Amino acid sequence: MEKNIICIICPRGCQLKAKIVSDIITVEGNACKRGENYAIAECTNPLRTVTSIVRVANRTDTMVSVKTLGAVPKDKIEEIMEIIRNTQVEAPVKIGDVIISDIYSTDIIATKNIM
Repeated sequence: MEKNIICIICPRGCQLKAKIVSDIITVEGNACKRGENYAIAECTNPLRTVTSIVRVANRTDTMVSVKTLGAVPKDKIEEIMEIIRNTQVEAPVKIGDVIISDIYSTDIIATKNIM
Protein backbone atom coordinates (compact mmCIF):
# COMPACT_ATOMS: atom_id res chain seq x y z
CA MET A 1 0.00 0.00 0.00
CA GLU A 2 1.16 3.56 -0.74
CA LYS A 3 0.09 6.76 0.95
CA ASN A 4 0.85 10.28 -0.33
CA ILE A 5 1.39 12.79 2.48
CA ILE A 6 2.32 16.46 2.57
CA CYS A 7 4.69 17.05 5.45
CA ILE A 8 3.56 19.86 7.79
CA ILE A 9 6.53 19.81 10.15
CA CYS A 10 8.21 22.82 8.50
CA PRO A 11 7.24 25.39 5.84
CA ARG A 12 8.94 23.36 3.11
CA GLY A 13 5.90 21.07 2.67
CA CYS A 14 7.68 18.04 1.23
CA GLN A 15 5.58 15.67 -0.90
CA LEU A 16 6.09 12.34 0.87
CA LYS A 17 5.28 8.88 -0.35
CA ALA A 18 4.99 6.23 2.37
CA LYS A 19 5.14 2.63 1.21
CA ILE A 20 3.75 0.08 3.62
CA VAL A 21 4.70 -3.57 3.14
CA SER A 22 3.78 -5.83 6.07
CA ASP A 23 5.00 -3.88 9.11
CA ILE A 24 7.76 -2.04 7.26
CA ILE A 25 7.22 1.60 6.26
CA THR A 26 9.60 3.31 3.86
CA VAL A 27 9.37 7.02 3.09
CA GLU A 28 10.47 8.88 -0.04
CA GLY A 29 10.52 12.60 -0.78
CA ASN A 30 11.54 13.85 2.65
CA ALA A 31 14.25 16.50 2.88
CA CYS A 32 15.02 15.65 6.50
CA LYS A 33 14.60 12.96 9.15
CA ARG A 34 11.67 14.86 10.70
CA GLY A 35 9.67 14.33 7.51
CA GLU A 36 10.33 10.61 7.62
CA ASN A 37 9.23 10.45 11.27
CA TYR A 38 6.10 12.47 10.45
CA ALA A 39 5.11 10.14 7.60
CA ILE A 40 5.61 7.05 9.74
CA ALA A 41 3.51 8.59 12.54
CA GLU A 42 0.77 9.49 10.02
CA CYS A 43 0.65 5.85 8.91
CA THR A 44 0.74 4.30 12.37
CA ASN A 45 -0.74 6.77 14.88
CA PRO A 46 -1.81 10.14 13.43
CA LEU A 47 -2.03 12.94 16.00
CA ARG A 48 -3.62 16.39 15.82
CA THR A 49 -3.95 19.56 17.89
CA VAL A 50 -7.62 20.43 18.39
CA THR A 51 -8.83 24.04 18.46
CA SER A 52 -12.37 25.11 19.32
CA ILE A 53 -14.45 27.44 21.50
CA VAL A 54 -16.20 27.05 24.86
CA ARG A 55 -19.21 29.03 26.05
CA VAL A 56 -18.65 31.52 28.89
CA ALA A 57 -21.70 31.01 31.11
CA ASN A 58 -21.68 34.34 32.96
CA ARG A 59 -21.29 36.50 29.82
CA THR A 60 -23.97 37.00 27.16
CA ASP A 61 -23.02 35.63 23.73
CA THR A 62 -19.38 35.15 24.75
CA MET A 63 -17.07 32.29 23.87
CA VAL A 64 -13.45 31.62 24.79
CA SER A 65 -11.09 30.02 22.28
CA VAL A 66 -9.39 26.81 23.44
CA LYS A 67 -6.91 24.23 22.18
CA THR A 68 -5.32 21.01 23.26
CA LEU A 69 -1.99 21.56 24.99
CA GLY A 70 -0.58 18.50 23.23
CA ALA A 71 -1.53 16.41 20.23
CA VAL A 72 -4.33 13.83 20.52
CA PRO A 73 -5.17 10.75 18.45
CA LYS A 74 -6.89 11.78 15.23
CA ASP A 75 -9.60 9.14 15.68
CA LYS A 76 -10.60 10.68 19.05
CA ILE A 77 -11.29 14.21 17.73
CA GLU A 78 -15.08 13.76 17.46
CA GLU A 79 -15.24 12.48 21.05
CA ILE A 80 -13.10 15.39 22.26
CA MET A 81 -15.26 17.89 20.36
CA GLU A 82 -18.38 16.48 22.02
CA ILE A 83 -16.80 17.02 25.45
CA ILE A 84 -15.82 20.58 24.48
CA ARG A 85 -19.35 21.32 23.17
CA ASN A 86 -20.81 20.27 26.53
CA THR A 87 -18.41 22.44 28.56
CA GLN A 88 -19.05 25.92 29.97
CA VAL A 89 -16.72 28.13 32.00
CA GLU A 90 -17.17 31.17 34.20
CA ALA A 91 -15.27 34.40 33.55
CA PRO A 92 -12.67 35.54 34.28
CA VAL A 93 -10.55 33.23 32.12
CA LYS A 94 -6.86 33.79 31.42
CA ILE A 95 -4.74 32.49 28.55
CA GLY A 96 -3.30 29.14 29.64
CA ASP A 97 -6.06 28.32 32.14
CA VAL A 98 -6.94 24.63 32.05
CA ILE A 99 -10.55 24.34 30.89
CA ILE A 100 -10.69 20.52 30.73
CA SER A 101 -7.97 18.43 32.31
CA ASP A 102 -6.50 15.08 31.28
CA ILE A 103 -8.22 14.30 28.00
CA TYR A 104 -6.14 11.65 26.23
CA SER A 105 -3.10 12.62 28.32
CA THR A 106 -3.34 16.35 27.61
CA ASP A 107 -5.35 19.37 28.74
CA ILE A 108 -7.69 21.75 26.94
CA ILE A 109 -6.47 25.29 27.67
CA ALA A 110 -7.80 28.80 27.05
CA THR A 111 -6.12 30.79 24.29
CA LYS A 112 -7.90 34.08 25.03
CA ASN A 113 -8.46 36.30 28.05
CA ILE A 114 -12.08 36.92 29.10
CA MET A 115 -12.38 39.41 31.96
